[in-house]
Amino acid sequence: MKILFVAAEAAPLAKVGGMGDVVGSLPKVLRSMGHDVRIFMPYYGFLPDKVDIPEEPVWKGTAMFNDFAVYETTLPESDVPVYLFGHPAFDPRKVYGGDDEAWRFTFFANGAAEFAWNYWKPQIMHCHDWHTGMIPVWMQQSPDISTVFTIHNLAYQGPWRWELERITWCPWYMQGHNTMAAAVQSADRVNTVSPTYARQIQTADYGEELEGLLSFISGKLSGILNGIDDESYDPATDRYIVKNFTPNSLENRRANKVAIQEELGLEVNSKAFLVGLVGRLVEQKGLDLILQILDRFLSYTDAQFILLGTGDRYYETQLWQMASRYRGRMATYLLYSEGLGRRIYAGADAFLMPSRFEPCGISQMIAMRYGCIPIVRNTGGLVDTVQHHDPEHHAGTGYTFDRYEPLDLFTCMIRAWEGYRFKDAWRELQQRAMAQDFSWDKSAVDYIKLYSDMLGLDYQTQLAPAKPELALPATKQAADKESLPQSPLPK
Repeated sequence: MKILFVAAEAAPLAKVGGMGDVVGSLPKVLRSMGHDVRIFMPYYGFLPDKVDIPEEPVWKGTAMFNDFAVYETTLPESDVPVYLFGHPAFDPRKVYGGDDEAWRFTFFANGAAEFAWNYWKPQIMHCHDWHTGMIPVWMQQSPDISTVFTIHNLAYQGPWRWELERITWCPWYMQGHNTMAAAVQSADRVNTVSPTYARQIQTADYGEELEGLLSFISGKLSGILNGIDDESYDPATDRYIVKNFTPNSLENRRANKVAIQEELGLEVNSKAFLVGLVGRLVEQKGLDLILQILDRFLSYTDAQFILLGTGDRYYETQLWQMASRYRGRMATYLLYSEGLGRRIYAGADAFLMPSRFEPCGISQMIAMRYGCIPIVRNTGGLVDTVQHHDPEHHAGTGYTFDRYEPLDLFTCMIRAWEGYRFKDAWRELQQRAMAQDFSWDKSAVDYIKLYSDMLGLDYQTQLAPAKPELALPATKQAADKESLPQSPLPK
């Protein structure tokens, strides 16, 4: 199958949230299974620092009264072609933000549509979040190009229709009051990044005022759990951590714990219960709960706490101030660091993730991969990935709680702190967590089933490995473009 991923992020080129991990990992697995998968994303100003990009574009086009150029490179450590949408609007060294964000990404989506019509025609355009939401609308002009729309975070729904009508073409058949609503109604298939979240967004508590619409289109709505790159996130080979280890050599993990305590200025004590948090400091991640109970937790126990991330200024300030009251026991680092994050996963005993809602989440999967036991709330993808620890029956992979209440989180953390004292049961818990299979191979099979169903193919025949079609040279592409359909969009 010929599949074009269109997204605002693709790790490691540009990553802000979980979408970057999906777009940076899934195409590689699908391509290894024989499918011709390519990525279309913006040419951000910082990309030349991360990958070699030719000076000459492979194609030029026009959309929304603006000229743009498309440059071709490859995803690092893979053979996945990446097409970069070049325009001065994306020159700043940032991914999101700015007053022109609605215009920038609508223009990007328009450029992706022109690209598919006039340069490389896929069978499927896999669109991610509101930034690409208009593509399923426009692709109704081309019945031979099917669309999948993936919801990574329903809270961000893009510009309203009145704004879209001011900046781009909204065809007469378009339905929906904003970009997300239009995409959901127009796409051939809609999916989210976990089965539980797919069910939850059809309720008022999680639907962000689209629950009625999502229930209405539930026949084409599904949830496919995200995966992680288990070759990159492997404690047996990870070059970022002090000492490598496996489920059968967990005693080596102690060196990583001592090392992270020394690195971050905590009291060096390998027996202390060390809790880590790596992620965005926003309400969605349960930061309001953490602020209400962390002071009490540190006062009641001898535990230590490490935080790494950036986000809302209020949460950053509160956690920074709390760290000053618990010198030697709490460290707050308001930055992004891939290496430091991995060392926290490898050294902390538990990982805190009490999300208000969580479409999927990958941090808890990475934590388990490193033997760091997750403490999570039962919501979204956390339900699908973490099972509550039951020492009596030797089951479970973490500690969970249900209600979004400070007392429930506090109780759950105390249970984990107490459970840590029983070393044999804790080691067994770590080994069960590390044995979980969160590789993209499993999720890729589900996506192949989804794509095959859209195209009326037998998915079993699509699983056989075969060498995908290579990207054609620019001259050959130019010669072939006359056979492609002409763009139905006004320039």
